[in-house]
Amino acid sequence: MTRLRSVLLRCCLLGALISATGPSRAAPPPGGAQPAAAALRQKARIAFLTRRWADAEAGFEAALAAPDASGMTEVQQAEILGYLGLSELEQGKHREAADHLAESLDHDAVLKEPLLRRFTSGFNKALEHVGRIYVTAAPPDAEILLDGEPRGSGTTVLELFVDPGVHTLQARLSGYEELSQRVEVAGGATVGAALTLSRVAPPPPRAPEPSAKKSAPVGPAAAPAPGPWASWPGALRIAGIAVTTAAVSSGAVFMLRASALDGDIRERIDGLSRDPAWTSDACSKAPQPSACPELHRLRVQRDTSGALGTALVVTGAVVGAATAASLFVGSSSPRSEPARTALQVLPVTTAHQIGVVALGAW
Repeated sequence: MTRLRSVLLRCCLLGALISATGPSRAAPPPGGAQPAAAALRQKARIAFLTRRWADAEAGFEAALAAPDASGMTEVQQAEILGYLGLSELEQGKHREAADHLAESLDHDAVLKEPLLRRFTSGFNKALEHVGRIYVTAAPPDAEILLDGEPRGSGTTVLELFVDPGVHTLQARLSGYEELSQRVEVAGGATVGAALTLSRVAPPPPRAPEPSAKKSAPVGPAAAPAPGPWASWPGALRIAGIAVTTAAVSSGAVFMLRASALDGDIRERIDGLSRDPAWTSDACSKAPQPSACPELHRLRVQRDTSGALGTALVVTGAVVGAATAASLFVGSSSPRSEPARTALQVLPVTTAHQIGVVALGAW
């Protein structure tokens, strides 16, 4: 009987101990953990499906900025960027929508066909309300700024989406003079800009210290003879230099654009090639896959840009050769130093026209 009481007492003490320690183990840690990118992404998707565009925009941005966002796959990142752009498009934020949708379409090879069509349609709608600027810089290490905000360097052709109006492009690099250029672009239009920096002029030589010795009298300096640059041949040479610079710079911009489009076409074809139903001659058969019209449009843009760029570069080379040859023909009198030229070149394209604007002062 005594042993039975001892056993019962031990069981009661053990049950009391378990009941006292159990709740403390189940209590959550103080402060709680931050929501993961997956949870934020799911919450933003629900807001998007219920047409709460502002909440969806904030949710997708929070998912991209989450501490574990780097662990997302390429597909998840592309989908978040695309849905973020569509949320901004619904709120009339066309420039932000174009930026995010363009980033999403950079990963078009991993997007499913329905999402690819939806994001492409949204991107085209955003482009109707914004302007697009393609910028190059020389030297390529130069930093490029748009309206005072750093946007990258000249190592690649920068594609910038801007609100319609006048914008300021700047390029700067240590050891070079900073360059600023104003660009006006309308909604739905595309322009190009080539920013070429000049090295900083060396400091002037120090003046010689006065000498105690008397120097020989110096006669009046003879007036320099007027050179051919003050006459009509000089004006034609200046015009030839301006035309050569404008044509070559513009041609380079268009050829770079053609190269970028060619790379885009190859990426799209590589992505389509992963589909077992896709063949190399799929676009020549009926019915054509939905991706064929887009590939055809990109090929037309690539061929047009390449042909125009080649024509401009060849034209610039011919005019430059003729201008250089004219320097060896004509008057035998000593040439005066040619006046400095300040030249700005602005290729301009719209939905109906392609041209070049060259602004210069000499």
